[in-house]
Amino acid sequence: MAVDRRKVLGIGAVLAALGAKLGFPRQAHAVEGSFPVARSDEDWRQRLGARAYDVLRREGTERPYSSPLNHEHRPGRFACAGCDAALFASDTKFDSHTGWPSFFRPLDGAVGESRDWTLGIPRTEVHCANCGGHLGHVFNDGPRPTGLRYCMNGVAMRFEPGAA
Repeated sequence: MAVDRRKVLGIGAVLAALGAKLGFPRQAHAVEGSFPVARSDEDWRQRLGARAYDVLRREGTERPYSSPLNHEHRPGRFACAGCDAALFASDTKFDSHTGWPSFFRPLDGAVGESRDWTLGIPRTEVHCANCGGHLGHVFNDGPRPTGLRYCMNGVAMRFEPGAA
């Protein structure tokens, strides 16, 4: 039986989300560093709400197929839910059949990357370049023209219709 990498990674993300739901400890935090937008942990907690705080500041993962942004197809852009920085243009969004909003290219300078070993395998974590908030991960199994799949947590973003 052939193993589909997306399914394996999706199962891993679901297991990580289940572990978080069951209260298993998670040591991960938003990427360290100096960013243009910096707030105290308490300020982030108050501004974001529980779900967005868990994803953006604690590197959590939302349940697959739970984001309304999966069904967003209007022209516009996707921005960071933490700091409002523009991240992705709507014309780079595609349906990856993974349960999370996916894009093949971020806007120039919008995201940063770091190595993530939380599932015991190396992955490339994607964070907002403006506030350091965790957005999701990038994989090399996406469509042309980049071949990349930026698999983002919808709760970490908001949609701005018509914005360019």
